Amino acid sequence: MAGLPLCIVGAGSIGQRHIDVARQSAHIKLVAVVEPHAALRDRLEQAGLPMVAALDDVPGHVQAAIVATPTQDHFTSVTGCLTRGWAVIGEKPLGATLDEARLMRDQAEAKGLPLFTGHHRRCHPFSIAARDALREIGDLVGIQGLWSLRKHDSYYEADWRRAPGAGPLLTNLTHEIDLLRFLVGEMIEATALLSSARRGLVIEDTAALAFRFANGALGSFLISDAGASPWSFEAASHENPAIAGSGEDYLRIIGTEGALAFPSVTRWGRSAPGEIEWSKPLALHDARRFEKLDPLLAQIDRFAAVVAGGRDDVLCTAADGIAAMEMTLACALSGKTARPVTPADVPGDYTGV
Repeated sequence: MAGLPLCIVGAGSIGQRHIDVARQSAHIKLVAVVEPHAALRDRLEQAGLPMVAALDDVPGHVQAAIVATPTQDHFTSVTGCLTRGWAVIGEKPLGATLDEARLMRDQAEAKGLPLFTGHHRRCHPFSIAARDALREIGDLVGIQGLWSLRKHDSYYEADWRRAPGAGPLLTNLTHEIDLLRFLVGEMIEATALLSSARRGLVIEDTAALAFRFANGALGSFLISDAGASPWSFEAASHENPAIAGSGEDYLRIIGTEGALAFPSVTRWGRSAPGEIEWSKPLALHDARRFEKLDPLLAQIDRFAAVVAGGRDDVLCTAADGIAAMEMTLACALSGKTARPVTPADVPGDYTGV
């Protein structure tokens, strides 16, 4: 089968999702899966996968890699791939620290190699359509978001899930930050209020966030894993089969000429000539229908096209991934210091803990 010769580094839960889409893609030839743990490697080899124990064992004709190892290994594996001249998608967060992520970005740029961050939500058709539809609602004024999914009590039985850094701020928020940047633009300041009142753990269970965007828009976002609600990306999009779907929009974006709900891409806009103001009703443009697809499959197909010489404005670049890290960590730092924080305020070795 023709296609981009690719290896996947790491065969854990997210790695196996990448393996699945790599095998489905008409644009990918899965050459090797790197997995150091012998028992898992042997089991997957018996299932017919081309398993190897280390990067040095990957066949020489590979041209690209997806790194899906634990975050602490990202720097070692991504730099190892780049040293071999491979284009890379590194799962989010790109590095364990901003310093690591910046070194990876610089290495890729010096070698002229594509390096992307695995923020796959961008690849949904409704995400791309929403970004385009924002041109129709005038100058952006603000965005309001609500992500609240109640994690089951047994989720926190594992000690590491109660340890500093395991709350929704550092576990879930980075997905939202990247999507907000994709839709609205660069974020330049964050303010956070944190609460652990509902679960009573050392980590937060709820955070209320305020954002300032470079284009002048303001944003607010509530994120909680203690509150039960139908409002979240996962519930709205039905993306994750482990999370119950609702189909309810969870983002509202407001402009001077109208408003947009996401992910349905329902738009409110001008109903008559003249000034838009509060005495005139807005016209409702019904929600659109979108093809349902696996965003990881769309991401790997886009990646293959870039490695083949194409251009892409949807995939999350290394720079975009670093910016999402910066703002996520800015929220964590703001929550601890009780003051607004900009990306420049975040130390390069800060982990949010």
